Amino acid sequence: MEKAKEAVDNLYSFRDHYFEKFPLEKAIDKNDDVKTEMTKTVQVLEGLKDEITNKAIYHMLRGRALNVLPTFDPLAEEALSKAVKLDPKLVDAWNELGESYWKKGEVPAAKNCFVGALGHVKNKVSLRNLSMVLKQLSGSPSDKLKMIEESVEKAKDAVQLDIHDGTSWLVLGNAYLSLFFAAGQNPKSLKQSMSAYLQAEKDSVAKNNPDLHFNRSVAFKYEEDYQAAVDGFSMASKLDPTWTEPGEHEKNLMSYLTNLRDLTEQKGKIKDKKIKALVQTIKDVDLGPYAGGKYTGPSGKTINLVQCKFCDLKPQLNAEKVILGKVVCTVQSYEPVPFSFCMVDDDEQCLPVNVYNLSQGSGVKIGDSVSIPEPYLQTIKVSHKDVNLNFNSIRVNSPLVLVVNGKKLGIEKQAPSVLAVSAVSQ
Repeated sequence: MEKAKEAVDNLYSFRDHYFEKFPLEKAIDKNDDVKTEMTKTVQVLEGLKDEITNKAIYHMLRGRALNVLPTFDPLAEEALSKAVKLDPKLVDAWNELGESYWKKGEVPAAKNCFVGALGHVKNKVSLRNLSMVLKQLSGSPSDKLKMIEESVEKAKDAVQLDIHDGTSWLVLGNAYLSLFFAAGQNPKSLKQSMSAYLQAEKDSVAKNNPDLHFNRSVAFKYEEDYQAAVDGFSMASKLDPTWTEPGEHEKNLMSYLTNLRDLTEQKGKIKDKKIKALVQTIKDVDLGPYAGGKYTGPSGKTINLVQCKFCDLKPQLNAEKVILGKVVCTVQSYEPVPFSFCMVDDDEQCLPVNVYNLSQGSGVKIGDSVSIPEPYLQTIKVSHKDVNLNFNSIRVNSPLVLVVNGKKLGIEKQAPSVLAVSAVSQ
């Protein structure tokens, strides 16, 4: 039996440490190479079949070997089902069967397997797999939030059982990222997600998991750390060339950023004569509630405001400043978050603005006056392949601070960001 177990362990080691043996350029061959090793391993197991008296263990090992690829294998499900029938307390078989169901798309059945395994013994594999499937179960918004919160707890439990296991850290990072987007974008959740990803990267197995790079890039994109985002999407593509989503995100993000820069430089492609006419319509009355030189900040405190021009803005938060301009264009993005537009001030300076948590259909249009208190200015610098970008933009986390055509936007204009977090079965 030890020979059989060693053969299966070696198969998984070959898969998980593939890029420690082979260059990244061979990523396209990884699944085929693993499949070849799998066939050899199954043959070894069949040769040892008569020596293994515990048939539950034999079927578990055979099912585990057949389950090594990312795609569903009915033979793996068949072998693992036999194993749990012969020995209902065989935790490894329940875990593998759960993964098999998950690959098949039967998420509730997968959950039952992991819960059942935990009923026999607390283990990191069941806990982190349960963490992943909880986020994929359907339900009402409140039910889904509860499941995501439970997902975080299960992942934390998995990490506590083995703080050196990078895969558990990766699952915890994904759980915190899901919580961040599901529960009102609490900065603490995003920070906890990034800390978990940092721990995951210390482990060679997790470091070479494309899931890590893809999901962390989703977080980087939200933070507008675009260089890290495109680098991460690119790395995810290199690690798994058969997974098309990271490459699409990389391409679309670069296209969006290039378009944002070009439309800013071209002032929305509006002719100079029309820009001058538009700028002349900027009036102090468009400041709305900010015209009096004061406003009530998020904390409820009264904050003094001084109007300034775009050229006077400093990097990051411009405390006690307010800007006013006219919208010259909206910018198409491959995702609904953020809503982006370009605006000019009375000096005809143009800046792009990214608004987060704006409800669908609530965006501004060309010619609208927009006032932004305490604007947050950041420099977008990205060098990727043959494209080099370097321009400033304004980030607005909540549309509720915006004044459009002299009126502050109402609570109905706010909506939470919703981003999909990938959970690739290991």
